[in-house]
Amino acid sequence: MKSFKNIISVLVLVTFSSACTKEFEEINTDPNKIEKISPGTLLNPIIYSVSSFNTSRADDFTFNIMQNGLPFPSVAGGVHRYDISESAGNSTWNTYYRWINNVKEMKAAAIEAKDPNYEAIALTLNAWLYSLLSDSFGDVPMKEAVQGDKGIYQPAFDTQKEIYTTIISDLEKANALYNTSRPMIYGTDILFNNNISNWRKFTNSLRLRLLLRVSKRTEIDAYGKMAEIINNPVTNPIFASNSEAAILQITGVVPNLSPWGRAIDFTTFRATSAFFIDNLNDFNDPRLAKWNTLARTSDGKTTIGYKGIPSGYSGPESQFQYLPSNFNIALATAPMISVILSYAEVEFIKAELAHLGKIGGSAATFYQNGVKAAIEQWGAVLPANYFSNPKAAYNGTLERIMLQKYYALFFNDYQQWFEYRRTGFPVLPKGAGMMNNQIVPVRFRYPTTVVTNNNENYKKAVQSMGGDDINTKVWWEK
Repeated sequence: MKSFKNIISVLVLVTFSSACTKEFEEINTDPNKIEKISPGTLLNPIIYSVSSFNTSRADDFTFNIMQNGLPFPSVAGGVHRYDISESAGNSTWNTYYRWINNVKEMKAAAIEAKDPNYEAIALTLNAWLYSLLSDSFGDVPMKEAVQGDKGIYQPAFDTQKEIYTTIISDLEKANALYNTSRPMIYGTDILFNNNISNWRKFTNSLRLRLLLRVSKRTEIDAYGKMAEIINNPVTNPIFASNSEAAILQITGVVPNLSPWGRAIDFTTFRATSAFFIDNLNDFNDPRLAKWNTLARTSDGKTTIGYKGIPSGYSGPESQFQYLPSNFNIALATAPMISVILSYAEVEFIKAELAHLGKIGGSAATFYQNGVKAAIEQWGAVLPANYFSNPKAAYNGTLERIMLQKYYALFFNDYQQWFEYRRTGFPVLPKGAGMMNNQIVPVRFRYPTTVVTNNNENYKKAVQSMGGDDINTKVWWEK
C-alpha cells in the first residue's frame, strides 16, 4: 500500500498504530485487494483511534488544565498547577500526523474510485485533525507534510492562517461534494452508520466550530460565513439533535474498546475539582450524579454531598478534612461515549452569535437548547425548574453562555481549553500553588524530535510565531 511507502517521510511525525487499530484494519480490508485499499478501508481505524486518543487526552490534560479534575494527592507539580513539561505535546503531534497520513491515503483512494462521499469525508477528517493539531501548537507542517513519496523529509511549516484558510475552504468543498443518493459501499462506518446526511451535518457543524474559533480575525469574515451557514439550512445542514451528533459509541466489543484497559486507572488517585463541582451544585444539575461520586468524611463512613478539591492547591492534602468527590468509573467503562462534536456545541455557537447580534433568533432560546442537549447527551433529564434558578438561567452575558458551554464540552478532547483561550471564559480560580505566574498555558512546545530533525524549518516557524513557549499565543488568539 502507498501508506507504507510514506512512513519514512514522517519519522519525526508518526509512530506505529495500536493493536486495536490493526484489528479494525483487518476487519475492513478486502482480502482480494491486498495491494489496493478502498476509500473505506481506513475510515473506521481513523475514527476509532483519533477519538480514543482524544478521550484519553481529555482525561490526561484538559481535565487538569481546565479544572475538571486533578490528581489527588498531589504534593507538587502537575498540569493542574500549570507545570507543563517539554514533552507534553509529543503524543498529540505524533498521533495526529499518523492519522493525517492515513486520511491522505483515504482521500486518494476516494478520488481514484470517483466516490464523492468518501472524498468529502476525507476532507472533513483532515480538517478536524489539522484544527486540533494547529490549535495545540500554532504553525505546523501541512502542504509538505507526509510527502515522503515526493522526497520531502523536512517539511516546511505553514502558518495557522494558511492552515485555517485551507481547511475551511476544504469543508466548503466537502459540503458541496456529498451525494445522498449514492450509498457508502465500502463497509459500515462506526460513527454514523453510513448516514451521509449526518456526515454532511458533521462537516458543516465543524465548519461553524472553526469559523467561531478564528472569529477575532476580521480577514476571515467568520461571522458572515457563520450567518450564511445558519440562515441556509438546506444548503448547509448542521446538527439539529443529539441523535445526529458526532459522538462515537464505544461498545466494548473488540476492537471497539474503552481507551482504558482497566477502568479503575481512570479514578485512581484522582479528585474532581471544587470549581467543577461547585457550579454544578449551584445549577442543581443532574449531571452531578452522572459524572461524580459523593464526597465522604475522612473516615469514609458518611457521605457529605458533592465536594471537590481546589485545583493548584499548595500544602499537604491533610489540610482537607474530607475525602473529595471523584469521577464515576462508568465514564471510562464501555459501553461509553467519545465526544467529537456535539449538537449542544452547535446550539451554544448559535447562542453566542445571537448574543452578539450576528444572527437572528433568541440567544436565551439557543442557550436553553444547548443546556438541555448537553444534559440529555449524558443520559440525564433536564429538571422542569432548571432555568428558574438564577444561577442557571441565561442572564444576557457571554460569560454565562461560556460557563454552560464549558460543561457541554466535558470530555471533548481539548475543546474546553481552546474555547477558554478564545474567550477567557469561564473565569477559573487561581490556586496558590499554580506556576507560570498563575497564567493558563496556551499551547504545547514543539517536540524535541522536530527541533532536532527539522531544525531550519522549526526556527522559521518559531520566528514567525514569536517563540516556542507555552505562553506564545497562536494566530487566532491575537
